[in-house]
Amino acid sequence: MLTQTTTRVLGPEDLDAALAVLHQDPVANAFVTSRVQVAGLDPWRLGGEMWGWYQRGHLTSLCYAGANLVPICAVPEAVRAFAERARRAGRRCSSIVGPAESTRLLWSLLEPYWGPAREVRACQPLMTTDQPSEVPPDPLVRRVRRDQVETLMPACVAMFTEEVGISPLAGDGGLLYQARVAELVNAGRSFARIDDGKVVFKAEIGAATPEACQIQGVWVAPEFRGQGLAAPGMAAVLAYALRDIAPVASLYVNDFNTAARATYRRVGFQETGTFTSVLF
Repeated sequence: MLTQTTTRVLGPEDLDAALAVLHQDPVANAFVTSRVQVAGLDPWRLGGEMWGWYQRGHLTSLCYAGANLVPICAVPEAVRAFAERARRAGRRCSSIVGPAESTRLLWSLLEPYWGPAREVRACQPLMTTDQPSEVPPDPLVRRVRRDQVETLMPACVAMFTEEVGISPLAGDGGLLYQARVAELVNAGRSFARIDDGKVVFKAEIGAATPEACQIQGVWVAPEFRGQGLAAPGMAAVLAYALRDIAPVASLYVNDFNTAARATYRRVGFQETGTFTSVLF
Protein backbone atom coordinates (compact mmCIF):
# COMPACT_ATOMS: atom_id res chain seq x y z
CA MET A 1 0.00 0.00 0.00
CA LEU A 2 1.39 3.38 -1.02
CA THR A 3 1.80 6.05 1.63
CA GLN A 4 -0.31 9.09 0.75
CA THR A 5 1.85 12.18 0.36
CA THR A 6 1.29 15.62 -1.09
CA THR A 7 3.18 18.88 -1.52
CA ARG A 8 1.69 22.37 -1.66
CA VAL A 9 2.38 26.04 -1.04
CA LEU A 10 1.44 26.93 2.53
CA GLY A 11 -0.70 29.91 3.47
CA PRO A 12 -1.44 31.93 6.60
CA GLU A 13 -3.86 29.27 7.82
CA ASP A 14 -0.93 26.80 8.03
CA LEU A 15 1.19 28.97 10.34
CA ASP A 16 0.84 26.91 13.52
CA ALA A 17 1.61 23.64 11.73
CA ALA A 18 4.66 25.18 10.03
CA LEU A 19 5.98 26.58 13.30
CA ALA A 20 5.60 23.15 14.88
CA VAL A 21 7.93 21.73 12.23
CA LEU A 22 10.40 24.60 12.58
CA HIS A 23 10.51 24.19 16.36
CA GLN A 24 11.72 20.59 15.98
CA ASP A 25 15.21 22.06 15.53
CA PRO A 26 15.14 25.68 16.72
CA VAL A 27 18.90 26.18 16.29
CA ALA A 28 19.34 24.87 12.75
CA ASN A 29 16.07 26.49 11.66
CA ALA A 30 16.65 29.88 13.29
CA PHE A 31 17.00 31.76 9.98
CA VAL A 32 13.67 30.63 8.53
CA THR A 33 11.87 30.63 11.88
CA SER A 34 12.85 34.26 12.48
CA ARG A 35 11.36 35.26 9.12
CA VAL A 36 8.16 33.30 9.67
CA GLN A 37 7.62 34.70 13.16
CA VAL A 38 7.82 38.23 11.77
CA ALA A 39 6.12 37.82 8.39
CA GLY A 40 3.90 34.77 8.73
CA LEU A 41 3.39 32.65 5.61
CA ASP A 42 2.05 35.27 3.24
CA PRO A 43 4.51 35.02 0.29
CA TRP A 44 4.64 38.78 -0.27
CA ARG A 45 5.58 39.54 3.34
CA LEU A 46 7.76 36.45 3.72
CA GLY A 47 9.78 37.22 0.60
CA GLY A 48 9.12 33.79 -0.86
CA GLU A 49 6.91 30.73 -0.69
CA MET A 50 6.89 28.08 2.01
CA TRP A 51 6.35 24.63 0.57
CA GLY A 52 4.93 21.93 2.78
CA TRP A 53 5.20 18.16 2.40
CA TYR A 54 2.43 16.10 3.95
CA GLN A 55 2.46 12.45 4.86
CA ARG A 56 -0.96 10.94 5.61
CA GLY A 57 -2.33 14.43 6.04
CA HIS A 58 0.34 15.51 8.52
CA LEU A 59 2.81 18.31 7.73
CA THR A 60 6.28 16.88 8.34
CA SER A 61 8.74 18.77 6.07
CA LEU A 62 9.15 22.31 4.75
CA CYS A 63 11.14 24.13 2.10
CA TYR A 64 11.55 27.91 2.05
CA ALA A 65 11.76 29.14 -1.53
CA GLY A 66 12.89 32.75 -1.60
CA ALA A 67 16.26 34.37 -2.17
CA ASN A 68 17.56 31.12 -0.69
CA LEU A 69 16.17 27.63 -1.14
CA VAL A 70 16.18 26.02 2.32
CA PRO A 71 15.02 22.45 3.08
CA ILE A 72 13.71 22.13 6.64
CA CYS A 73 13.34 18.84 8.52
CA ALA A 74 13.14 17.32 5.06
CA VAL A 75 13.16 13.54 4.75
CA PRO A 76 14.48 12.15 1.43
CA GLU A 77 11.01 11.65 -0.09
CA ALA A 78 10.14 15.25 0.76
CA VAL A 79 13.43 16.48 -0.74
CA ARG A 80 12.58 14.72 -3.99
CA ALA A 81 9.16 16.37 -4.04
CA PHE A 82 10.68 19.79 -3.35
CA ALA A 83 13.29 19.25 -6.08
CA GLU A 84 10.58 18.49 -8.63
CA ARG A 85 8.64 21.62 -7.68
CA ALA A 86 11.82 23.72 -7.84
CA ARG A 87 12.78 22.21 -11.20
CA ARG A 88 9.39 23.09 -12.68
CA ALA A 89 9.51 26.63 -11.31
CA GLY A 90 13.06 27.29 -12.52
CA ARG A 91 15.87 28.74 -10.44
CA ARG A 92 14.93 31.96 -8.68
CA CYS A 93 17.29 31.72 -5.70
CA SER A 94 20.89 32.85 -5.28
CA SER A 95 21.78 29.86 -3.10
CA ILE A 96 20.62 26.56 -1.64
CA VAL A 97 21.51 26.27 2.02
CA GLY A 98 20.56 24.05 4.92
CA PRO A 99 21.41 20.87 6.83
CA ALA A 100 24.00 18.96 4.84
CA GLU A 101 22.20 15.69 4.12
CA SER A 102 18.99 17.17 2.75
CA THR A 103 20.75 20.05 0.97
CA ARG A 104 23.20 17.76 -0.81
CA LEU A 105 20.36 15.50 -1.96
CA LEU A 106 18.35 18.49 -3.15
CA TRP A 107 21.30 19.79 -5.14
CA SER A 108 22.06 16.39 -6.67
CA LEU A 109 18.51 16.34 -8.04
CA LEU A 110 18.60 19.93 -9.28
CA GLU A 111 22.17 20.10 -10.62
CA PRO A 112 21.28 18.53 -14.02
CA TYR A 113 18.82 21.39 -14.56
CA TRP A 114 20.32 24.30 -12.60
CA GLY A 115 24.03 23.53 -12.74
CA PRO A 116 26.78 24.28 -12.68
CA ALA A 117 26.93 26.13 -9.38
CA ARG A 118 29.42 28.93 -8.89
CA GLU A 119 30.61 27.17 -5.73
CA VAL A 120 29.53 24.28 -3.51
CA ARG A 121 30.55 24.45 0.16
CA ALA A 122 29.70 20.91 1.11
CA CYS A 123 30.87 20.94 4.73
CA GLN A 124 30.12 23.93 6.93
CA PRO A 125 30.18 23.01 10.63
CA LEU A 126 27.23 24.35 12.63
CA MET A 127 28.56 25.58 15.97
CA THR A 128 26.50 26.43 19.05
CA THR A 129 26.82 27.50 22.67
CA ASP A 130 24.54 28.47 25.51
CA GLN A 131 27.27 29.72 27.84
CA PRO A 132 29.15 33.04 27.99
CA SER A 133 32.75 32.76 26.89
CA GLU A 134 35.63 32.34 29.30
CA VAL A 135 37.57 34.65 26.97
CA PRO A 136 37.36 38.21 28.36
CA PRO A 137 35.12 40.22 26.00
CA ASP A 138 36.54 43.20 24.17
CA PRO A 139 34.97 46.23 25.94
CA LEU A 140 35.39 48.30 22.76
CA VAL A 141 32.94 46.07 20.83
CA ARG A 142 29.58 47.81 21.08
CA ARG A 143 26.25 48.03 19.36
CA VAL A 144 26.54 50.05 16.17
CA ARG A 145 24.59 53.31 16.39
CA ARG A 146 22.34 54.53 13.61
CA ASP A 147 24.69 57.43 12.91
CA GLN A 148 27.51 54.92 12.33
CA VAL A 149 25.92 53.04 9.42
CA GLU A 150 28.02 54.85 6.82
CA THR A 151 31.16 53.97 8.79
CA LEU A 152 30.07 50.34 9.03
CA MET A 153 29.02 49.85 5.40
CA PRO A 154 32.50 49.50 3.78
CA ALA A 155 33.37 46.76 6.28
CA CYS A 156 30.11 44.93 5.51
CA VAL A 157 30.76 45.14 1.78
CA ALA A 158 34.33 43.90 2.23
CA MET A 159 33.18 40.99 4.41
CA PHE A 160 30.43 39.95 1.98
CA THR A 161 32.71 40.14 -1.04
CA GLU A 162 35.43 38.16 0.71
CA GLU A 163 33.02 35.51 1.98
CA VAL A 164 30.66 35.08 -0.97
CA GLY A 165 32.98 35.98 -3.83
CA ILE A 166 30.80 38.69 -5.38
CA SER A 167 30.01 42.25 -4.31
CA PRO A 168 26.64 42.92 -2.66
CA LEU A 169 26.61 46.20 -4.58
CA ALA A 170 26.11 44.40 -7.91
CA GLY A 171 22.73 44.44 -9.58
CA ASP A 172 20.71 47.07 -7.75
CA GLY A 173 23.71 49.11 -6.65
CA GLY A 174 23.51 47.64 -3.19
CA LEU A 175 20.14 49.10 -2.20
CA LEU A 176 18.79 45.86 -0.75
CA TYR A 177 22.04 45.10 1.02
CA GLN A 178 22.30 48.57 2.51
CA ALA A 179 18.70 48.28 3.71
CA ARG A 180 19.50 44.97 5.41
CA VAL A 181 22.57 46.43 7.15
CA ALA A 182 20.49 49.38 8.36
CA GLU A 183 17.74 47.01 9.52
CA LEU A 184 20.15 45.08 11.74
CA VAL A 185 21.61 48.30 13.14
CA ASN A 186 18.13 49.62 13.92
CA ALA A 187 17.25 46.32 15.61
CA GLY A 188 20.33 46.53 17.85
CA ARG A 189 21.83 43.38 16.30
CA SER A 190 24.93 44.87 14.69
CA PHE A 191 28.17 45.06 16.68
CA ALA A 192 31.58 46.53 15.95
CA ARG A 193 34.79 47.85 17.36
CA ILE A 194 35.45 51.20 15.70
CA ASP A 195 38.86 52.80 16.28
CA ASP A 196 39.49 56.30 14.96
CA GLY A 197 36.54 56.09 12.59
CA LYS A 198 37.54 52.68 11.16
CA VAL A 199 35.84 49.33 11.74
CA VAL A 200 38.41 46.96 13.20
CA PHE A 201 36.02 44.08 14.07
CA LYS A 202 32.36 43.50 13.32
CA ALA A 203 29.63 40.87 13.51
CA GLU A 204 25.85 40.73 13.36
CA ILE A 205 23.08 38.63 14.82
CA GLY A 206 21.37 37.95 11.54
CA ALA A 207 18.51 35.76 12.77
CA ALA A 208 16.82 35.83 16.15
CA THR A 209 13.98 33.89 17.73
CA PRO A 210 13.04 33.43 21.39
CA GLU A 211 14.81 30.05 21.27
CA ALA A 212 18.01 30.74 19.34
CA CYS A 213 19.97 33.33 17.40
CA GLN A 214 22.52 33.09 14.62
CA ILE A 215 25.72 35.15 14.46
CA GLN A 216 26.97 36.07 11.00
CA GLY A 217 29.25 38.48 9.17
CA VAL A 218 32.20 38.03 11.51
CA TRP A 219 35.07 40.09 10.11
CA VAL A 220 38.40 41.57 11.18
CA ALA A 221 39.99 44.28 9.03
CA PRO A 222 42.89 42.68 7.12
CA GLU A 223 45.53 44.96 8.58
CA PHE A 224 44.48 43.96 12.11
CA ARG A 225 44.38 40.21 11.61
CA GLY A 226 46.71 38.08 13.68
CA GLN A 227 46.56 40.49 16.61
CA GLY A 228 44.15 38.46 18.75
CA LEU A 229 41.07 40.66 18.18
CA ALA A 230 38.66 38.02 16.89
CA ALA A 231 38.18 35.94 20.05
CA PRO A 232 37.56 38.86 22.44
CA GLY A 233 35.32 40.46 19.81
CA MET A 234 33.27 37.28 19.44
CA ALA A 235 33.13 36.90 23.23
CA ALA A 236 31.60 40.38 23.41
CA VAL A 237 29.02 39.64 20.71
CA LEU A 238 28.18 36.33 22.40
CA ALA A 239 27.62 38.12 25.72
CA TYR A 240 25.17 40.53 24.06
CA ALA A 241 23.44 37.64 22.27
CA LEU A 242 22.88 35.46 25.33
CA ARG A 243 21.93 38.37 27.57
CA ASP A 244 19.60 40.26 25.24
CA ILE A 245 18.52 38.02 22.36
CA ALA A 246 18.20 34.26 22.98
CA PRO A 247 19.43 31.45 25.27
CA VAL A 248 21.41 29.74 22.50
CA ALA A 249 23.76 31.29 19.93
CA SER A 250 24.89 29.57 16.74
CA LEU A 251 26.88 30.16 13.59
CA TYR A 252 28.12 28.11 10.69
CA VAL A 253 31.58 28.33 9.18
CA ASN A 254 33.43 26.90 6.19
CA ASP A 255 35.35 23.75 7.07
CA PHE A 256 38.47 25.07 5.33
CA ASN A 257 38.54 28.18 7.54
CA THR A 258 40.64 26.54 10.22
CA ALA A 259 41.58 29.84 11.89
CA ALA A 260 37.93 30.85 12.36
CA ARG A 261 36.94 27.41 13.63
CA ALA A 262 39.77 27.52 16.18
CA THR A 263 38.67 30.99 17.31
CA TYR A 264 35.06 29.92 17.74
CA ARG A 265 36.09 26.84 19.71
CA ARG A 266 38.24 29.02 21.93
CA VAL A 267 35.26 31.29 22.56
CA GLY A 268 33.22 28.25 23.59
CA PHE A 269 31.30 27.16 20.49
CA GLN A 270 31.04 23.45 19.80
CA GLU A 271 30.34 21.76 16.49
CA THR A 272 26.86 20.25 16.64
CA GLY A 273 25.94 19.68 13.00
CA THR A 274 26.85 20.38 9.39
CA PHE A 275 25.40 22.73 6.81
CA THR A 276 25.90 22.79 3.04
CA SER A 277 25.69 25.85 0.80
CA VAL A 278 25.36 25.90 -2.99
CA LEU A 279 26.12 29.35 -4.42
CA PHE A 280 25.00 30.58 -7.85
